Amino acid sequence: MEVAVLDRTGKDTGRKAKLAKEVFGIEPNAHAIYLDVKQHLANKRQGTHKAKERAEIAGSTRKIKKQKGTGTARAGSIKNPLFRGGGRVFGPQPRDYSQKVNKKVKRLARKSALSIKAKDKAILVLEDFQLEQPKTADYLALLNALGLADKKTVYVLGEANKNVYLSSRNLAHAEVITDSELNTYKITNASNIILSESAIARLESILK
Repeated sequence: MEVAVLDRTGKDTGRKAKLAKEVFGIEPNAHAIYLDVKQHLANKRQGTHKAKERAEIAGSTRKIKKQKGTGTARAGSIKNPLFRGGGRVFGPQPRDYSQKVNKKVKRLARKSALSIKAKDKAILVLEDFQLEQPKTADYLALLNALGLADKKTVYVLGEANKNVYLSSRNLAHAEVITDSELNTYKITNASNIILSESAIARLESILK
């Protein structure tokens, strides 16, 4: 499939970029996308949650009242989970939430997500450009020219570009990454994907 190449003012340059059918035109696998996104979100969890159980509470272990004759339930310690300030029963403990997904499934998931975006015409191709200095207004002008200022976008570069990255950093719904950083979650979470011309060949070589 072919997509028109735009310049930074949003105008058609007259050139066409060819997107490989093996990457941007496959039959999407929804389950692969689900597995990859679930793994990405799970791996981001710190797992440092912790609640003190009965044995970890600071306090006396003496029996707080006599066993019988009080008319209430027996109690052996102030650390009893039934009392205010007592230990928590089956509270959260530190754990590792990371999951494993096979490389082939992750590759299939990324290709499926890109194919969905291509089918929805949510992929734009932008010619490579440079910014003389980091300036948020310049990147915002680019998004306005493309009609994407109010949408969540991911701009994929063929190689790191510090000025473009710094110019986008203050915009809440705009993200600039390199082709190697593109993952299924970023693709599905964005309304539109903007590809630089140099990123297409590199991205296809990674995913083919």
